[in-house]
Amino acid sequence: MAGPGEPRVDVHMDDATFLSMLEQDVRRGLGSRPRWLPPKYFYDHVGSTLFERITELPEYYLTRVEDALLQRLAPDIVRALRPADVLELGPGSGRKVRVFLDAAATISRRLRYVPLDVGRDGLRHAVAGLSRDYPWLRVHAVVGDFDLHLGCAPPPAGRRLALFLGSTIGNFDRPAAVSLLGRIADALGADGRLLVGVDLVKDRQVLEAAYDDRAGVTAAFNRNVLHVLNRALDGDFLPEAYRHRAVYDAAASRIEMHLIATAPQRVHLKRLGMLVDFAAGEGIWTESAYKFTRASAAAMLAEAGLGLEAWYTDEAEQFALALARPEEGRARRG
Repeated sequence: MAGPGEPRVDVHMDDATFLSMLEQDVRRGLGSRPRWLPPKYFYDHVGSTLFERITELPEYYLTRVEDALLQRLAPDIVRALRPADVLELGPGSGRKVRVFLDAAATISRRLRYVPLDVGRDGLRHAVAGLSRDYPWLRVHAVVGDFDLHLGCAPPPAGRRLALFLGSTIGNFDRPAAVSLLGRIADALGADGRLLVGVDLVKDRQVLEAAYDDRAGVTAAFNRNVLHVLNRALDGDFLPEAYRHRAVYDAAASRIEMHLIATAPQRVHLKRLGMLVDFAAGEGIWTESAYKFTRASAAAMLAEAGLGLEAWYTDEAEQFALALARPEEGRARRG
């Protein structure tokens, strides 16, 4: 068993498994109408680098506002809950959890961190840095897709605090979000808590600018998914021939990101033996980003068997952190 300073890494998503998942998703998504691709495939090395640039753009308020909320609230949350175990879904570089670890260091150095992310090399790099900077921290990392491999995370080692930040829950439609939140609730244990970041409904211009910046970084990020498909599936997409489009659907409370073909194109994905014909103006739906109110977030949590315990927002009410706990008597999902 790995002790402090010796991260344990369980791998449930290797290169072959990832490629098989990508192949299945591309067959389904590009064979459908409208055509779609899951946003999880944005994040190769280039995509992750582009996303880091997005978080620094003036239009993209989400990361700045959430970071400020975490800096303000994490110490109080840690003092109140005194978690023995922190589970984080999609931690990326592991930057956000550090504010919780800094707070835990002032109270008790008996803490286990369980990050779950699909990027094996990125996760190993992140946990190595955390183990170096917090030598008292026990780390049990899980390489996998949190939508598929949440059940592979170890059970709680005492009271668990789960972190699902960045408004990633907004990438799921309501049934899928409720299903995932229910599985997170199962992973909390009886006295655990979930801290989930949600972006809030606001002015259309603010929302659309956040996903269609003037510098064109988000457009490059969106088109990069076609480079991912070309490389992984021996494809011949011409990414520069697709226009980035981000639009807010007020009725559905979501931003939609699309890639729109600027001219007719026949794409050959040789690894799949698949031909896809695009007409000029035809799109690929690459991401949905749902926006919430307190009422809609509470209703979603309740449907998953989680009760809203606390609701934190910035002064301008741009973004929220919702603290939730499993409701008594909730049925455990199989």
